Amino acid sequence: MDYEIVFCDVDGTLLNNEHRMLDSTIQAIKQLKAKDIPFVIVTARGPSGIYPIFKRYNFTCPMACYSGALVMDEQGNVLQSNGFSRKTAATVIHFIEAEQFDCTWNIYSMNMWIVNNKNDPRVKREESIVEVEATEGDISDLPAGANVGKILCMCNPKQTGAIENALKAKFPCLSIVRSSDILIEIMNKGISKGGSIRFLCDEWNIGLDKTVGFGDHYNDLDMLETVAMPFIMENGPEELKAKIENVTLSNESDGIYYGLKKIGLVE
Repeated sequence: MDYEIVFCDVDGTLLNNEHRMLDSTIQAIKQLKAKDIPFVIVTARGPSGIYPIFKRYNFTCPMACYSGALVMDEQGNVLQSNGFSRKTAATVIHFIEAEQFDCTWNIYSMNMWIVNNKNDPRVKREESIVEVEATEGDISDLPAGANVGKILCMCNPKQTGAIENALKAKFPCLSIVRSSDILIEIMNKGISKGGSIRFLCDEWNIGLDKTVGFGDHYNDLDMLETVAMPFIMENGPEELKAKIENVTLSNESDGIYYGLKKIGLVE
């Protein structure tokens, strides 16, 4: 099979546990570029959380941010933006606060990142990971007519499941998915990583049977079930590794390079 495009998650997949790219991954991306095979980042992060990666490793590529709510080409042009309104965001935040969930909320809109408590250690940790500084504030700090890419809940890991279930029960009109043991992503209805893949393949006239994907967590499952050749990282949950046939090496052990070499896209 001649594959024509590669989609890749970021945290736990593209980046190792120190949030850096392995040399083998950098070389693999260069080889893909030399063959004119697009490498597309598909992530729950916003654009501002991807730009430091581009700067550090001196490359750019298309990206689907906020799990597909915002899709941009390699030049940074917006191809699709499908967020929810400031009013909807306010309703979600009110519910989170009224229920007194053991979590802190984050609002993302384009390059804006607003948090309710900058001193929360979970926010501090996220700032260090994505190399972006959050702004403390509330819904009123969003511009009128702002398109909210997502709300992120950083939870007590013992409560993540219960919080996720409560949010799904209250807001069936939104797309809600867990992206780690402590993180819950809230997006507009119908938003998914798989949806962004279908959108880009249609936009660029690439058949889904020509697609490759790499991911490591629950919010990657839709993406991995959409592409023709899915790879789950060895560091992924056992439940997902049981569903995805191709288990590559971990994000610490050349997983992306190994997977691409296995199917003949890199040497």
